[in-house]
Parts: sequence; C-alpha cells; structure tokens
Amino acid sequence: MTNAPDYGRAFAAWRKASETSWRDYTRHDFVNGLGDGTLPRANFIHYLIQDYVYLIHYSRAWALGVVKAETLDEMQLCSATVDALVNGEMQLHVQTCARDGISEAQLFSAAEEPENMAYTRYVLEAGFSGGFLDLMAALAPCVWGYGEIGAILANEGSSETYRKWIDTYAGDDYQTACVNVGKLLDQALIARLGDDFENSPSWPALCKKFETATRLEIGFWDMGMRGA
Repeated sequence: MTNAPDYGRAFAAWRKASETSWRDYTRHDFVNGLGDGTLPRANFIHYLIQDYVYLIHYSRAWALGVVKAETLDEMQLCSATVDALVNGEMQLHVQTCARDGISEAQLFSAAEEPENMAYTRYVLEAGFSGGFLDLMAALAPCVWGYGEIGAILANEGSSETYRKWIDTYAGDDYQTACVNVGKLLDQALIARLGDDFENSPSWPALCKKFETATRLEIGFWDMGMRGA
C-alpha cells in the first residue's frame, strides 16, 4: 500500500483527524475502477462532465482566496492555481470529452448534479462567510486528495485504460502543486494561529470544514458510480 505523501504539517494533521472519511475518499470504488480499468467509460465521461462544472466553481473559490489573502505569497499561489485550473486541468477534460463528441460549450452548460452543487456551494460559502483559513480548509481535500489518489494509482494501478488521467495527478507538476499548497497553508496557519496551531481554539472548526469537504468528495465519487 502506498504511503501517505508528504504535503506538510497541516495535511498530515487534517488527514489524521479525518482518517475514516479520507480513506473512503481516496480508496473509493470509483478510484479503484480507475486503477484496474473496470470503471465503465460512460461513468467516467459523466464524471468528467460534472468535474468540469465543478472546476468552474472551484476556480472561483480559489479566486476568492486572492481577496481573502493577507500576503503576496498567498495572492500569488491562489492566482496561479486559478490559471492552472482554467488553462490546464479543465482543458484535459475538454480534450477527453471531445473524443466522445462532447464540445466545450456543452461542458460549460451542463446541468449540475445535486452532489456537485452541494460541494461547490459549500466551498464557496466557506470563503464568503469565513476567512482565508476557512476557505483553504474547504479547498484542500480536492487538491491533496487527487494528489494522493494519483500517487496510489501510479503505484498500484493494473490497467492502462485511464492512464492519462492517473499520470496527470501522479505527475511532477501536480505533486509539486500539492507540496506548494501545503507549505503555504502551514505558513498561513502559523501566521494566524501561532506555531502550535493544532491546539488553537480555531483548529477544531477548521478540521470540521476539512472533513465536511472530504465527505462531499465521497459523494462526488458516489455520483460517478451512479452515472448519468
């Protein structure tokens, strides 16, 4: 079994605090189907369509991070992440779906599934109603979870069917992004809550936001397993 990646102190602490939900997220049947190639293509395309819509709102949430940021480093990471999502990750979805005759315009206008809507609005609300740390706690499970899943499947996957998807999240660029988010979040926590941030009065609420977002990720995989 692949060891947990090292994305920093906050990642390790939040992952441990959400251990059961995190395992259910990163070891979901949908994930296993990507690894062994048993996931039906129709389910994968349905997931990609919904994930494209998700990434539209997720990009907006990262843009909100620029507004909530207190340092130039925070602003730069958030703005760079928006660029990577809109001009990088979303284009992978466009290219893959194009082979099935689905245009980018169709992706952009696709109706949201309830699980998608619940997750994206939760993340946005965390930013609108809270501070930078609240927003990051809600955003982080997606960033780090896909990084860990990519590492797991690159090591344990037995099929080439979804290799391009796996390689995207297992690749150096994405793994470096996960590490960079971890470093910045550790710095942000220390700056706002102190070096012993795990014992701050604010820490339990941040853990709860992280786990809630993780459970919503599980719901997203459930949606993918259900299909259109």
